[in-house]
Amino acid sequence: MIYEEISSESRTRRTLTGAARVLLALKMDGPLVTGLALTAAYGLVVLYSASTENLDIEVRTLMRLVLGTAVMLALARVSPNFLRRVSPWLYLIGIGLLLAVTVVGHVHLGAKRWLSFGPVRFEPSELMKLAVPMMCAWYLHERPLPPKWPTLLTLGAIILVPVGLVAKEPDLGTSALIAAAGALVVFLAGLRVRVIISLLLIGVLGAFFGLRYMHGYQRERLLTFLNPQADPLGAGYHIIQSQIAIGSGGVFGKGWMNGSQAQLDFLPERTTDFIFAVIGEEFGLLGLAALLLLYAFIIGRSLYLSMQTPDTFSRLLAGSLTLTFFVYVFINAGMVTGLLPVVGVPLPLVSYGGSSVVTVLAGFGILMSLHAHRKLMGS
Repeated sequence: MIYEEISSESRTRRTLTGAARVLLALKMDGPLVTGLALTAAYGLVVLYSASTENLDIEVRTLMRLVLGTAVMLALARVSPNFLRRVSPWLYLIGIGLLLAVTVVGHVHLGAKRWLSFGPVRFEPSELMKLAVPMMCAWYLHERPLPPKWPTLLTLGAIILVPVGLVAKEPDLGTSALIAAAGALVVFLAGLRVRVIISLLLIGVLGAFFGLRYMHGYQRERLLTFLNPQADPLGAGYHIIQSQIAIGSGGVFGKGWMNGSQAQLDFLPERTTDFIFAVIGEEFGLLGLAALLLLYAFIIGRSLYLSMQTPDTFSRLLAGSLTLTFFVYVFINAGMVTGLLPVVGVPLPLVSYGGSSVVTVLAGFGILMSLHAHRKLMGS
C-alpha cells in the first residue's frame, strides 16, 4: 500500500510545474505558503512606516522571518508519528524552562520572561504555545471521545500548569494564548453541551477569583477598556490613541508613511501590539479589509488541510493550531479597536517580534507535516 502511494506521488510529480514540484518535495502547501508570504510582505511594508524608517527593525524582522521559514521547512518534513512521540518530552522540557525562568530569567521592563544563553535570548513561553496543544492531542490520541470528566481534569492540569507559570512572569497575553491553544484541542475532541456549559461557568469563576492575584496595571487594563475616557492619560491612553488613528484613516487612509498618530509618536507600541492601528490610519478600511482577507484565506486553507488529516492526534493538533492563529488575530484586532482589554498580543506575521514570528511559522510547518504525510499514516 505504501509503495502504491509513493508511486502515485511520483506520477503526480512528473505532471507538475517546476515550482509545484519543489513545493511537493519540501512537503509544503502552495496556497498556504503564498498566503503566509503575502501577509509577511504586507507586514514589512507597514513596519517600515510604523518604525519611522528604522532599517534596523526592518532587517531584524526579515532575519526572523528567514529563521521562521527555515524552521517551518524543517518541521514540514518531520513525520507526524515522530511529533506525537516527542510531544510529552517537549512539554516537560518547556515546563523545565519556565521553572528556570523563575530562578535565572532575564528581567526586562519589570517582567521576567526570557532566558539568556550568551548573545541568544528567547522566551520559553513561546515554546508552550506549541507544546501544550501537542501534549493535549497526544493524551487524547488513544482515549475514547468525547472525553469523560477524569480525562478533562487531567487535561486541565496539563493546560493550567504552564498557564500559571507564564502568568506569574507576568505575561497575561501569552498565558491566555496558551490556555486557548489547549482548550481548543479539548473543544475539538467533542464535548456534550452540559460539559461545555459547566466548563464555561468554571472559567468565569476562575477569571473572577483570578483578578485578585493580578498586578495592579493588569487589573486596570482589564477594567479600563469598558471606559477608557475615565483615565485618558493613564490606562486608557493606548486605546484612545488607537481608536483616533483608526478613525482618522477613514475608508482610503492617509497614505503610506503619512499617519500623524504613528509618525508623530502619539500611538504607543506602534510597531508591536498596536500596528493594526497604523494600518487603519495609513491604508484605511480598505487596507484593514485586505489584511483580514489574507488572514481569512490562511485560516480557511489551514482548516481545509486539517480536515484531511487521518488520525485523532493530527486532526486535533492541526485544528487547534489553525484556530489558535485565528485567536491571535481576533484578540489583537479586538484590543486595538477597544472591543477587548489590552493584553499584549502581537498581530501575527505583521508585528515586530522575534519569538512570536518563529512560533507562528513553526506551527504552520507542523500543520503542513500533518497534511503532507497523511497518505503514509493512513496506510
